[in-house]
Amino acid sequence: MTPTVTPFFHKDSCTWTYLVRDPTSPTAIVIDPVLDFDAASGRTATHSADAIVAAVRAEGLSVTWILETHAHADHLSAGAWLKRQWPTARLAIGAGIRGVQATFRTIFNLGEHFPVDGSQFDHLFADGERFEVGTMSAEVIPTPGHTEDSVSYHIGDALFVGDSLFMPDGGTARCDFPGGSAALLYRSIQRLYALPAPTRVFVCHDYAPGGREFRCETTIAAQRADNIHVRTGISESDYVHVRETRDATLDIPKLLLPSVQINIRAGAMPEPEANGVSYLKLPINQF
Repeated sequence: MTPTVTPFFHKDSCTWTYLVRDPTSPTAIVIDPVLDFDAASGRTATHSADAIVAAVRAEGLSVTWILETHAHADHLSAGAWLKRQWPTARLAIGAGIRGVQATFRTIFNLGEHFPVDGSQFDHLFADGERFEVGTMSAEVIPTPGHTEDSVSYHIGDALFVGDSLFMPDGGTARCDFPGGSAALLYRSIQRLYALPAPTRVFVCHDYAPGGREFRCETTIAAQRADNIHVRTGISESDYVHVRETRDATLDIPKLLLPSVQINIRAGAMPEPEANGVSYLKLPINQF
């Protein structure tokens, strides 16, 4: 079956969010929603998420799942805010989030009271778990490597890969975050490459290499043939060398510290302090 996929682009973080609809019913899901955030002022906004809500209302859809492909390090999730708009929708992520929470609880010194069991989310997906999107069956494929909690969602002929793969001319995601592994990402990608060649691939980010237009969709066949980092014929050792060499040159994402603190909370803000204000931590010389 071919789901209807509507992309939304957040230019500040070059992030694609997807509204995915069952073509035979009003059932829909949202994948990787973005909360607007101005780091200089510490202010959030919902302009990007508002556009998704408006599309859902305009089409008379019922959103049953709000899905994260991983705890992003380059933008804040609008998952918690969207959950308030659609209280019956389930906010979910891969079970690997527990390891990410444990790592960053230590880094941010969040204390033993901060749960690292994934309970901030409504559901944690296991390897190979299936769920329904209307009349369509969806499969969860763990794709660790960029992060240890990364998953891809295979729905009909569509595959939502998070940060594991970019467009073929963009290659793959970095693997130097805590819990990342270039070797593990290579193996995860091979699992994706085993899917049928015509499978539509929807990426979470595109940085428009060479100044071309921004794009969000490719295919497994195109990735196998043309991905600049991990096309057919590239060995694991070759990939690891290329990926680790490139990672050593990359700057830390400008929103890593605020993003991770929010995203391990399923997009929720830290508990307000006595004055009613939520605060983020800034560890010095940690990274």
